[in-house]
Amino acid sequence: MSPITHFLIGWIAANSADLTRRERAVVTIAGVIPDIDGVGIVVEVLTRHSKHPLTWWSDYHHVLGHNLGFCLLVTAIALLLASRKWLTAGLTFLSFHLHLLCDVIGARGPDAHQWPIPYLLPFFNGWQWTWSGQWALNAWPNFLITVGALIVTFHLAWKRGHSPLEMFSSRADRAFVAALRRRVPFPGIQEC
Repeated sequence: MSPITHFLIGWIAANSADLTRRERAVVTIAGVIPDIDGVGIVVEVLTRHSKHPLTWWSDYHHVLGHNLGFCLLVTAIALLLASRKWLTAGLTFLSFHLHLLCDVIGARGPDAHQWPIPYLLPFFNGWQWTWSGQWALNAWPNFLITVGALIVTFHLAWKRGHSPLEMFSSRADRAFVAALRRRVPFPGIQEC
């Protein structure tokens, strides 16, 4: 799925409990961080016509960051950064796994490559998550999930008084929530 969709799903997971701004950021980032192994695409594109192309994206995307070992590292970092340690670590673990689940169900490439998830790396390489019904990245279910995540995100922002923008700018976050509350009335919902 799109990194934007992963980000929104991570932010929704972060708002399933009463966390601090920092803890919400940690949980949200956990929903996107597996795709750090996709940055190899830059090197691959830059070297594809060279004498010795580097296939870092083709070889390592959905490998280095999409596994239990990396998840445990991210969860341990969350444990260190949070004040509500176990709750934040648990939601970080969940957010990371939601990313993996979304990739298993909806990340097939245009060449029909399925992007299996080598879940047990680095401990064991003999088993991978796959699903024969995996739909393409640009398939309608992914768009529907993104639209649903946006609706839930706007609803939570309106209700809780903070949006994903809080990770980048408190001022922009306040302005966005204020504009949202002025323009979109949610009957029966009290502001927090």
